[in-house]
Amino acid sequence: MAPYDHRLSGAPAAAVRISGLTRSFGDRTVLDGVDLTIGRGEFTALLGRSGSGKSTLLRAVAGLDHSTVGTGEILVPERVSLVFQDARLLPWLRILDNVVLGLPGKDARERGRVALDEVRLGNRESAWPHELSGGEQQRAALARSLVSEPELLLADEPFGALDALTRIRMHRLLRRLYETHRPAVLLVTHDVDEAVTLADRVLVLDNGDFAQDLRIDLPAERDPGDPRFQHYRTTLLGALGALTDHRTKEPT
Repeated sequence: MAPYDHRLSGAPAAAVRISGLTRSFGDRTVLDGVDLTIGRGEFTALLGRSGSGKSTLLRAVAGLDHSTVGTGEILVPERVSLVFQDARLLPWLRILDNVVLGLPGKDARERGRVALDEVRLGNRESAWPHELSGGEQQRAALARSLVSEPELLLADEPFGALDALTRIRMHRLLRRLYETHRPAVLLVTHDVDEAVTLADRVLVLDNGDFAQDLRIDLPAERDPGDPRFQHYRTTLLGALGALTDHRTKEPT
């Protein structure tokens, strides 16, 4: 197996191409020869039990684990953006300055204003991060991640710290932004409903590889009461070992 290689390509045939990716921590193998291709413009969600390697895979794709010993090859496009559970706004910069930080070009601030308008924060560009609610901070983080028009958006449980109502609103916002910008998306989540609500493809990571690769054939506006939604939900819960026989109270 070739040494681990994370290479950038200006125009790959797919947004992400992973071949033979392994990751071990001590005696424990978290990723065991993972292969994965994500097409351009494809919205993929990644599920798995705690410790299954979801965030490890995401960090590998992002090129953030150079100190980790592993093998395999990852090809990604040049323009990659990340969104985390924590908005990670710099407290000493105003919101517009956070959004355009590192963005080249004389029109950077105007592009930042357009991005803030898209997430409905156009009236908060001069605010300090501490003046925004948690949901507003995540909206600002989304604006920052999309202002550079990425070909690939990586999101590591970006809504996990939000309350239920704010999370639903953020789902609608992310899906709308995705339809507008059409980056490829790799979303790590522990929430099955979130995965089915947002993604067009859901992967389940288990024992170092994918136990499920499920295409979600639903319209962009998704109804949790739709029998198809419930079918996908049940299938994914089964792949996660989360279905319970009520007679034995043990996973089926």
